[in-house]
Amino acid sequence: METEGAVVLATERYGSAESWKYFGKDGVMDRRREGSEGDSRGNSIVGVFKSVFLPQGYPESVSKDYLQYQFWDTMQAFCSSLSGTLATQASLKGVGVGNQEATVAAATVTWLLRDGTGMLGRILFAWRKGSKLDSEAKIWRLVADVLNDIAMFMEILAPYFPAFFTLIVCTAGIFKSIVGVAGGATRAALTVHQARRDNMADISAKDGSQETLVNLAGLLVSLVLIPLVTDNPVLTLSLFFLFTILHLFANYKAVRSVVMETFNEARLSIVLQQYLRDGTVPSPIQANQKEPVFLEFRKAVPIKLGVRLQEVVQSPEELNLALKENNTRYLLGVRNGCVCVCLGPDASVHDEIRAMCQAVWLSGNLGAQSQLHERHWEKVHKSHTVMDTIFNPFLKGVEAAGWDIKRTLLDWDEWRVEWKTKSN
Repeated sequence: METEGAVVLATERYGSAESWKYFGKDGVMDRRREGSEGDSRGNSIVGVFKSVFLPQGYPESVSKDYLQYQFWDTMQAFCSSLSGTLATQASLKGVGVGNQEATVAAATVTWLLRDGTGMLGRILFAWRKGSKLDSEAKIWRLVADVLNDIAMFMEILAPYFPAFFTLIVCTAGIFKSIVGVAGGATRAALTVHQARRDNMADISAKDGSQETLVNLAGLLVSLVLIPLVTDNPVLTLSLFFLFTILHLFANYKAVRSVVMETFNEARLSIVLQQYLRDGTVPSPIQANQKEPVFLEFRKAVPIKLGVRLQEVVQSPEELNLALKENNTRYLLGVRNGCVCVCLGPDASVHDEIRAMCQAVWLSGNLGAQSQLHERHWEKVHKSHTVMDTIFNPFLKGVEAAGWDIKRTLLDWDEWRVEWKTKSN
């Protein structure tokens, strides 16, 4: 139907992907798509692919870094799938598959021991590091993949050390259990970041579809690889190291592509330090590019948030010193080389951000004097003065730069303390 002389009755669109118009002419209503119609078949195929593997409403329904992250995540999953094939073949060979002298009972015991130690490792790791997986999602995402590669390398080597086979595969099982907890939890944390329409379930489901497609592709490639690497340890190790390098590179690029707009300790420290240097507030993209993604085993002056009162003060005199500024929302102190923050029950998110900023400033200014107890409270009182001067304009600058200050990913413990504003 020609549109000449027709009247546009209505327009509609499907997200940003498609736009349609309804025309009325001679009592007939016709619906036509805007734009070129020559590649409608191609658009239809692309549209089906998007609906199957991408969240509904893409790209508006997800964060801006979604596509880049998913591309690198897909690459690492493909490499991991191929490495996993090599490791599985080695494990099966180690428990006796293809060996007529091997017994079913021995293989079963080895498998049960591996699974049992893995279960214990999963529980212990979740207990010790569960709270860190939200605040340090990028770091633990990368740690999980490094441990996964180490575990697979151990499984490949295990058959060549038959006397220690069970010990090696059990250790690898512990590593893989940590991978399961850290990988799954950090993926959930990243899904929360990516979901912009409370569509976490849809994003998670489509991520599962993408992973299944990648694993299917890895399975097809593995069918070609297995005959080549069987009884060829040199080729097995060579391919494993190739896939591992690609896997780690893709993982690094994936976590580097994530741009979180909420503060954790590292991002807040980066933003605050730049503000103190030159009065400017870096955007989320700039701060995320500088955020460390590798595990730090030791910090000069670590910060502990949400601690018990006795970790900040241990005498009425020290409590008087801590309350000198009449701050009723949080208390700061230095104990055993750590900056400790005690939080009040009525503290808001802004109070938490201010307390963390003050702790970051204090941590950076203790330096070599961290062992001089009498200087601690001088530094604490000076940090209050600094925050009184800079915090409000800093918070306005942070909000203007695009940071989300309605919530944080700061690693607060659960202790909350009520105290009198003045100690007798």
